[in-house]
Amino acid sequence: MTGLALLAFVLLGSGFLSACGGKTASTDGPPSGQTAGEATGGSSGGEILIGVQSPTTGSEAKMGQDINQAIELAVEELNAKGGVLGKTIKLTFADDACDPQTATAAANKLVSQGVVAVVGGYCSGATLPATGVYHQAGIPMVVTAANSEKIPAQGYPEIFLVNGTTKHQAKRAAEYMVKEQGAKRIALVHDNSAFARDLAEATKQEVEALGGEVIAFEAVNSDENDFTPVISKLKSLKPDATYWTAYYSAGGLFIKQFKTAKVPGIIGVGDGANDKMLVAIAGKENAEGTFITMSPSAEFIPEAKAFIERYYAKYGEEPGPYSALSYDGMRLLADAIERAGSTEPAAIVRALRETKDFPVFGGTITFNPDGTIQKSNFIVVVVKNGEFALP
Repeated sequence: MTGLALLAFVLLGSGFLSACGGKTASTDGPPSGQTAGEATGGSSGGEILIGVQSPTTGSEAKMGQDINQAIELAVEELNAKGGVLGKTIKLTFADDACDPQTATAAANKLVSQGVVAVVGGYCSGATLPATGVYHQAGIPMVVTAANSEKIPAQGYPEIFLVNGTTKHQAKRAAEYMVKEQGAKRIALVHDNSAFARDLAEATKQEVEALGGEVIAFEAVNSDENDFTPVISKLKSLKPDATYWTAYYSAGGLFIKQFKTAKVPGIIGVGDGANDKMLVAIAGKENAEGTFITMSPSAEFIPEAKAFIERYYAKYGEEPGPYSALSYDGMRLLADAIERAGSTEPAAIVRALRETKDFPVFGGTITFNPDGTIQKSNFIVVVVKNGEFALP
């Protein structure tokens, strides 16, 4: 999405749209097929209504499904232990389609349903305008995947990110390429989406700070499937490393064409392409050796073994890249409500802000004043024989 268009949606989302009617996105049912139903209030009777925002249509729908399923599993387990404040947690799902306009409508719908808090958020470009709606309504959101620096930069006190930020990821990517792989000439490719461009810009700064040179900073269309012009340019420039900062659906095609054209140097992708579908799209042989900067998925966290087993038992598949973060994000939100001793959004916000060393898979969470986590959680994995593995 262009910068001007994104700014417009951010302004709309943070302004009057939270109070306006108009067309809204449909509320998806939970992954199990149960009906969430319409809500009469955030804490009505014996229930606490929590909203879940994620993409369940469009090119990133699989990521949304993974997020929803992990949150549903967390709630199932919490309710089995008595719920929160003696009440049952009830989820209502809204599809943001990784699209700013759809996300704004989805956020307004959740607010109108009376949710006391929201968890989720995958694409930063969709999460940005949605957070403006939640801010205007005073409703807290625990963001489990989206991590553009533009999200905390808005200064909304209700928004908390449990994933590392763009800056964290850019630093790790630059360290891997320049310090660990000895790359000096770096090419960066993004798709002009909020997250991808932010990551490319931040990586440029980190690469240059380490003494590397960015020899190409290229933008492609998010729905492109022929990258010949950019790849031809890269081949002539002969980079030591190329870093794709956008999403896996186009990223897999880019890698395939990059390898077919025999562009020199290593290639890697950011966490927007952190899905094994990347390998399927690129082809196993083409994907071999690709590095991925990512927050650790469950398979790389020893403490998550039991979670993986429970997830597989319920859904018949392995957790996705952001399943562990989403599961932990829901647990954190429930803990904050319990500590607040109230379902009033303002009280939940205060409890979230006071979070200190909350235990999550592979570490703990303490928030900075801007709602970001204090410690980076980013790692690098490499594709080996079609699988993601530590270098």
